[in-house]
Amino acid sequence: MAHFSSSHLLFSLLLCVHLFFFNPANAIKISDGSEQWGYVQVRPKAHMFWWLYQSPQRIDNGSTPWPTVLWLQGGPGASGVGFGNFEEVGPLDTDLKPRSTTWLQKADLLFVDNPVGTGYSFVEDESALVRTDEDAAADLTTLLKALYNSNARLQSSPLFLVAESYGGKYAVTLGLSIVKAVKAGGLKLKFGGVALGDSWISPEDFVFSWAPLLRDVSRLEIKGAEEANSLAEKIKKQIANGQYLEATNTWSELENVISENSNHVDFYNFMLDSGEDPVSTSTVSLAMGTSMSKYATYLSSKASSNGDINQLMNGVIKQKLKIIPKDVSWAAQSNLVFSALSNDFMKPRIAEVDELLSQGVNVTIYNGQVDLICATKGTEAWVQKLKWPGLQNFTNLERTPIHCEGIKGTRGFVKSYQNLHFYWIIGAGHFVPLDNPCVALKMLGDLTQSPAAPAAVTSFS
Repeated sequence: MAHFSSSHLLFSLLLCVHLFFFNPANAIKISDGSEQWGYVQVRPKAHMFWWLYQSPQRIDNGSTPWPTVLWLQGGPGASGVGFGNFEEVGPLDTDLKPRSTTWLQKADLLFVDNPVGTGYSFVEDESALVRTDEDAAADLTTLLKALYNSNARLQSSPLFLVAESYGGKYAVTLGLSIVKAVKAGGLKLKFGGVALGDSWISPEDFVFSWAPLLRDVSRLEIKGAEEANSLAEKIKKQIANGQYLEATNTWSELENVISENSNHVDFYNFMLDSGEDPVSTSTVSLAMGTSMSKYATYLSSKASSNGDINQLMNGVIKQKLKIIPKDVSWAAQSNLVFSALSNDFMKPRIAEVDELLSQGVNVTIYNGQVDLICATKGTEAWVQKLKWPGLQNFTNLERTPIHCEGIKGTRGFVKSYQNLHFYWIIGAGHFVPLDNPCVALKMLGDLTQSPAAPAAVTSFS
């Protein structure tokens, strides 16, 4: 299986670089063209960091162009440049060793620290933080205009948005912004579609899934489930009344109730305890403005025994990049970003998915079997709320099993109708590329129709 060689990538860490300019973005480019990165000032006092990898397996084929994937991390406030890149799908792990399951096998990869204030992205004043998912989409659209509008090579590569967790809300709002900007002539790119991985699209449906699911697997009993369902009902009313900040606070209370009554179930893999899983160091709920979200705590703990991601990002990687301001320190999770978005956190984005489908955009939904926080039960519930005309035909279809060479048993299922595609990924929790990389790669090949991809599991229209 081809991938970046160890010598090539480790040499890149020490390789001399030269400056060139995307207008208006300062950028640095590795001399062999395999990597480039930079900042785009998306608004006054708001600076977004991006990092683009060119795949060594890239095939420029006119009939099937090589794709680019924009990875959108969740949180909100978790770093895609750190987590998505070094923990999940990028070319190197946190020990700077080549990842055999990197998504560069299927596409070029673009990582961003989004929204501004996350990771290496920064604001000069807290008033420049985004307050809504639409604000985040506007900033990302400005970034894409800076990168794409004067770059014919990028314009020839269809762009796919692949999201995880809260990143799904960014993906659907950005997807609509891209469609609008392309139609208006303000953005020059080919839009391939969106993929929503264990995505926080409908918070109401997820909180109602928790108690029944945990009862089914014996992690809650009747009393605890009733207490949890009572808080879910409270959240439903708050969302209906537009009390999104109050719903966020009740969500935090509900997570505490779930944790206490389940003996601290792992929110990212309900088959485990938070203390049982050596890579999960905490399932303590987010106390607004005072502690790290469980999402970032869990992912940062997935660094290998030798690779500490905080040390990595503030050490050798910051030195390599050269352009990170001295006063900007990479952090796993920005509580300022989370707090700024707290009024949008519990707001559903089902209507945006519907609009993407109606616009003919390919929408792929994928979910890990043992995820709790964005449980498959909840995802299936919000999908059934779509007003898309093809929903009934989609629902009536049989699923196709997915198998991986050399691995026994069923590894997943897939169902596809017109431009809606759904993957059930067996054995995976919240972080699908980590838990079931084989199916994740198969899915990515199907999504992008990469020239290097093996025979597709299902055909996309």
